[in-house]
Amino acid sequence: MAGSMIGLVKEHRGPGAVLKEVPIPTCSDDEVLVQIKATSICGTDLHIYNWDAWAEKTVITPNVFGHEFAGVVVEIGDRVRGVKLGDHVSAEGHMSCGNCKACRTGNGHVCPHTKSFGITAPGCFAEFAVVKASNLICNAPELPFEIACLQDPLGNAVQTVLSGDIVGKSVAIIGVGPIGLLAIKVARACGAGAIYAVDINPNRLGIALQMGADVTINALQTRTSEELRKLTDGEGVEVVLEMSGSPLAIADAFEAAANAGRVSLLGLPTKEVSLDVTNQIIFKGLKVEGITGRKMYQTWYQMKGLLNQKRVDLASVITHKFTLEQYEEAFRLMQEGQCGKIVFMH
Repeated sequence: MAGSMIGLVKEHRGPGAVLKEVPIPTCSDDEVLVQIKATSICGTDLHIYNWDAWAEKTVITPNVFGHEFAGVVVEIGDRVRGVKLGDHVSAEGHMSCGNCKACRTGNGHVCPHTKSFGITAPGCFAEFAVVKASNLICNAPELPFEIACLQDPLGNAVQTVLSGDIVGKSVAIIGVGPIGLLAIKVARACGAGAIYAVDINPNRLGIALQMGADVTINALQTRTSEELRKLTDGEGVEVVLEMSGSPLAIADAFEAAANAGRVSLLGLPTKEVSLDVTNQIIFKGLKVEGITGRKMYQTWYQMKGLLNQKRVDLASVITHKFTLEQYEEAFRLMQEGQCGKIVFMH
């Protein structure tokens, strides 16, 4: 499809972005062209927009960014099978090589040669995007686009929650940004016991209660590990899901964990973290999980089961809808933390 489109471009290696006219991308033999109907802002997009040390080291510019989307297939490469024009789709944003040891042993989510949609390859904050056909996920036509575009972050939440046993166990979710809020929904749907939500933002703690958290803790008002031990009769929390990336919060997460418990780490710290490995990990017998993206494609099928059976309600996580032209207001809300999930309707 020839012509031009409007896209949100990370044009310069510094803060901000530019909404501008760019060429409609051309799909190769193994790709499809998708007309974007809805996209959502990820914490990673905020890192890119603000241009921190991680972005400087990782992101390719100039490029359309954004990686959470839902849309309709409008063009198909010659070698593509199993996809047809008009299909409603989303996609796995990590494009693994398929040939390395990680990929060939079912661990493509940690492929060392991964290219990332909207980070090291053109993304979806635009009218159209090109996607590898092998990464496509077909959505039910009745699934609203604004819900379908949330599957990427939902997958982060699903993998974090289900990286170990959860049924009946006490769970602390530290950092209830959009993915943390989704994790509350998933943990509740999958049979968790008491769910404790921890953050420093009163607005998000209020949303966490609406999402199904039993207790909220403001980490600015009390020490998280001490409060969680009080709430668990001194034993600590059996499952700790760290989603803030704060070095202090990460250290406190390990202190809050019960002996023989699990700590799953999703939040990305921007500097080194100091841990008492001897006393807080080894002698506790903790299981520690590093979470990156989604398992391809186990996690996608798990979350589809939750969505198709209406085990999780994602509509309540969306607090704002904007057009792409309103991107500055949307990113301001993200920076201030005065939102749940923000969706751009195209």
